Amino acid sequence: MENQTIVYTLVLAGLSDLPSLQLPLFLVFLLIYLITLTGNLLILLLIFTDSHLHTPMYFFLGTLACLDMSYSSVTAPRMLFDLLIVRRDITVPACITQIYFFFFFAISEAFVLAVMSYDRYVAICRPLHYMLLMSWNICVQLVSGVLVFGAVHSLVHTLFLTKLTFCRPDALQSFFCDLPQLLQVSCSDTFINKLLIFFSGIMFGFVILVVTFYPYVTIINTVLKIPSRNMRAKAFSTCSSHLTVVFLFYGSFFFNYLRPNAKYHFTEDKVASVFYAILTPFLNPLIYSLRNQELKASLRRSSHRCIGG
Repeated sequence: MENQTIVYTLVLAGLSDLPSLQLPLFLVFLLIYLITLTGNLLILLLIFTDSHLHTPMYFFLGTLACLDMSYSSVTAPRMLFDLLIVRRDITVPACITQIYFFFFFAISEAFVLAVMSYDRYVAICRPLHYMLLMSWNICVQLVSGVLVFGAVHSLVHTLFLTKLTFCRPDALQSFFCDLPQLLQVSCSDTFINKLLIFFSGIMFGFVILVVTFYPYVTIINTVLKIPSRNMRAKAFSTCSSHLTVVFLFYGSFFFNYLRPNAKYHFTEDKVASVFYAILTPFLNPLIYSLRNQELKASLRRSSHRCIGG
């Protein structure tokens, strides 16, 4: 370390270095970000204003919408700003802070998706006990526990990041401070940090993923036994929306964090980062609004009230 100068400012590579692409990319991702905010805000507005949606399922969906907006807002504004400037500097403390909030919202979303699986299991397989097992007190406790765990887990990662030093002029091959790319430009020993990523991957890849998918074994068997075709279609519609969101979230996340030898796969890294940091929260409200019959019915009722007013 004697011959190396410690740096306190890092450089983000951004999405593209081609000046001709900067403005088109800015306009495209600005539109995506605005649609993300609008779609999730619309879902929240419908849940708050429509008494038909005052159920545990939509309480969790509203929580997911809040997390999606926050999750996207950690990265998108900075990315849009960087598309309009030439040199994309960011201080090390700001970089670590961005990683903390990104991890906090991402981990919280993973747990909320698992809780939503349990909610669907109780609603479909144990409907007579639904309001007992999913009372409002239990729902609030589940979401509160998720947020506390997400905050603590993210804090552990960021505390170990504060121990690292940076002395390389290499740019972070991402449009935001993503953990794998940040570790690549550190001149400290990152073994503990990589071990934390590994154990987090084990926890999310096996424990939470099993908790998320296991209820669907019973759910599918129960739904297939429902005599009413309309009830079966409604149950499958709700479950398929949730499963689609889960596949999008976990697939892109694991691709970036758990694949080996990704050091020189800069293009793949950026594509994966764009997908799970920008496109997933953009697609979630579209998936739920297009496939959820109750949300579409609520939107129609709200439209009729506005037109009638």
